[in-house]
Amino acid sequence: MSQTYTLDELQQMVHNCQGCQLCRTRTNTVFGEGNPHASLMFIGEGPGRDEDLQGRPFVGRAGQLLDKMIAAMGLQRQQVYIGNIVKCRPPNNRTPLPDEAAACINFIKWQIYLVQPKVIVLLGATAAHYLLDDPRGIMRLRGNWLNYQGIPVMPTYHPAFLLRQENAKRDAWQDLQQVMARLECP
Repeated sequence: MSQTYTLDELQQMVHNCQGCQLCRTRTNTVFGEGNPHASLMFIGEGPGRDEDLQGRPFVGRAGQLLDKMIAAMGLQRQQVYIGNIVKCRPPNNRTPLPDEAAACINFIKWQIYLVQPKVIVLLGATAAHYLLDDPRGIMRLRGNWLNYQGIPVMPTYHPAFLLRQENAKRDAWQDLQQVMARLECP
């Protein structure tokens, strides 16, 4: 990365972004939040309705589940960093389109570069697809260590999926246990 930004400068760039059609329908941009020196980073797909209204990632029902997942790992939300592939809510919470993800992808890459996490957890297929350029579905990817620029990556189910498919929670917990072992969590 030839140019150096701070997280604050990136956040201002996201706030002013008009790079795709999502800027027309957003209430707020959702940059990301957490410990700027976190060992663990979670990356999801994009903001939903609650996130768009509050300008914060993972604050709705899926966010409440993510908070419980983080707590089960022996961590607190403020100890990790949480971001998304796209920074504006897609209408009706649809999956981001390729051009929308392309317009935003460098923001999350910069966030990773600046935070320098020891491990990244990708929440859902969309995050894995766009960050890793991997077209395989989450059922094939989850539970397997992958790599993003030398950083170990664990894809797992998105908390919104877990709210709909309770029986998948056991698999997600196994994925998070691998992350805990890698980070030597308590």
